[in-house]
Amino acid sequence: MSAALLIIDMQVGLFHGPEKPHDGERVLANIQRLIAQARERRVPIFAVRHTGPTGSAIAPGSPYWQALPALELNAETDTLLDKFRPNAFHDTDLAQQLNAAQVEELYLVGMKTQFCIDSTCRAAADLGFKPLLVADAHTCTDTATLPANAIIAHHNATLGGAFAQLINSAEVTF
Repeated sequence: MSAALLIIDMQVGLFHGPEKPHDGERVLANIQRLIAQARERRVPIFAVRHTGPTGSAIAPGSPYWQALPALELNAETDTLLDKFRPNAFHDTDLAQQLNAAQVEELYLVGMKTQFCIDSTCRAAADLGFKPLLVADAHTCTDTATLPANAIIAHHNATLGGAFAQLINSAEVTF
């Protein structure tokens, strides 16, 4: 079964912004290991970047809009897409590119759990992909209502089984 790694919204402004992501350095380290493993096994890497309107902190071309340099994404070998909605499939050609690469299993990592991870995971399942949510490789920030660790645990429980298979980064073998 063909697999791909999908990195969602790991951007300078979201990761290093005023509200720090929960356990961000551990999540980043897990994603970096998955990138290295994907490259070693020649698994395609797709990264999507949330794009805000002109004048926003994550407007196209702004420093905060850029993918985290620590990911060491390579424009020649990795596919970088821009999105304007939480769902990475909405108004992008992500599904077409995954289908063209004959991807069936889609490993999802990144930010923010309750927005882009959630909606992309659900959409991937609806589109016939087999989403694998890497439970220790997605994050978000605290909200006024819930701490980030509760949001992450809730989404792992909600998405796991019904919409995705849960897997820890150490268990990923592509």
